[in-house]
Parts: sequence; C-alpha cells; structure tokens
Amino acid sequence: MLSRAAENLFWLGRYMERAEATARMISMGQRMATLPGSMGQSEWTSLLQATGAPAPEDRPVTEADIVAELILDPVSPSAVQACFSKARENGRAVRTALTQEMWESLNEDWRYLESMDTQAARRQLDHLLEWIRKRAAVFRGAVETAMLRNEGYFFLRLGSNIERADMTLRLLNVKYFLLLPETEVVGGGRDHHQWMSMLHAVSGLRAYHHHYGGDYAPWNIADFLLLNQTFPRSVAFSYSQIHGCLDRLDKNHGGAHKCQRTAQTELGRLTRLDINAVFSDGLHEFINDQIATTARISKEVSDAYHF
Repeated sequence: MLSRAAENLFWLGRYMERAEATARMISMGQRMATLPGSMGQSEWTSLLQATGAPAPEDRPVTEADIVAELILDPVSPSAVQACFSKARENGRAVRTALTQEMWESLNEDWRYLESMDTQAARRQLDHLLEWIRKRAAVFRGAVETAMLRNEGYFFLRLGSNIERADMTLRLLNVKYFLLLPETEVVGGGRDHHQWMSMLHAVSGLRAYHHHYGGDYAPWNIADFLLLNQTFPRSVAFSYSQIHGCLDRLDKNHGGAHKCQRTAQTELGRLTRLDINAVFSDGLHEFINDQIATTARISKEVSDAYHF
C-alpha cells in the first residue's frame, strides 16, 4: 500500500474516533455540571483543558463556548465538525478503499453539522451528542461488516485505537482538572458522582458492575478505564489492539518496526501494573506520561510507514 493511502486511512480512523470521544466527554461534562454543588463553569473549563482547546481568559466558560469550540468549530482539531470534515477529506483521498456504506456515512455526518449554528445546537444538545455517537457507530459497523481485512483495514483500526487510548486518558484528566479548584474532600458524595459520570461517558456502567459489583471506589473505576483487559474502551485493551494491528502490518511487510516494540513494551507494562501503584505514584502523572507515550507511538508509526 502507498504511504499516502496508509496515512489517509490511519487519520480517518483517528478523526472518527475523536469525534465520538469528544461527544462522550461533553456528555460527561453535562452530567457533572448538574450535580449538587457544581460551579458549572468549572466542569466546562476542565473539558477545554483536557482536550487542549483554548479557553476564554476574561470570563467563565459556558455551555455555548463548549458547543462552539468542541462541536461546531470547522478548524479546531478538537471539534467534532472539524473531525468529520477531515475524516471525509481523508476518505475521499482513498475512496476506492472504502465501502459504499462507509463513504455515505462520512458524507452524511459532514453535511448535517455544516449547516448547524450554535443556538440550534444548544437547543438540541442532548439529541446532537447522541446523534454523533450513533453516527460513529454506523461508520464503525460499516467498517467491521464489509471492509476487506487487508492493510487498509489495519491502518484504519490502528488509528482508531491510538485515538481511543488517548481520549480515554484525556477523559480521566477532566476529573483531575476539575479537582484543582475543589475544597471538598476526595471521596465525598460529589466526588463519587463525578467518577460515576465517567462510566456513563464510556457506556461502561453495566460492564463495570459485572466486573466489580457495586463497589464504585475511585481506584476501581480508574483500574477499569486504564488497566482492564476486557473493556473495549480501556487503555490496556486499546493497546492490545494497537499491538495486534502493528503485528499484522509488520508480518505483511516482513520486519518489525520501533512502533511495534514500543507498543509491546507498553502493553506488557499495563498488563503487569497495579492500580494502587498508579495512585501511589500519582494518577495525573501516570496519565500524562501515557498520553506522551501514545503520541510517541503515533509518531513512530508515521516514521515506520513514511507518512
């Protein structure tokens, strides 16, 4: 496969995953903002901080800012509209590698958001966030049910899982940024509901309950999102998929690359790691280190396949 085509499919996977994850993060911010004792703007500010999007310096962050910056901005790398637009551009460049259903999904997503303004989006925000999640699921279903399991598929899935690992880490960072101005003791009622909001954001409440029962301790929820090897949105599971995709690509190309060795090392570390050690050393520090490692793997993939 040409390097340019591999790059297009890799970033198509990343942008579609980012669009969905951003919608999930906004839903989490909504849920946190409605908790008793919430300051409102703190939750919205934490979302912008976690995604790396700019926040206004002269006033509190509002829901309107979130809609404008994280949903409807046509150029911000954090915004859903920009992600859908860039996903479509990448898909158009490799049109023959996509199924008809994949291409139709990309077109519908882009057109729907292009004509929407901030006021309309705010009026139907819950519906809009649900629509974004469903559209991402439609695209993913088209990929899984009809796309050939060739190099193109594995580059697309590689991008998706790198982005998923990164966004799950950033979702956990929302909680950290939210705690910075807090005076409430960690472990209080509001703290508990904020952690629960994370499970809702990843559609993981039932899966968590199946694995951990009714114990919603923060370290168990962090363990579920970081180290659980069976939940599809955990960092450890995403790394297992990253390593699997790289393994298939390297077999096709007849040799291992640095990115594969890095992914294998990190997967082994995540498999052996204990969540108590993570909390002891600092959850935020661990998350930031893992975000940097995930970015490094992405760069190593680009270097290996000449993006």
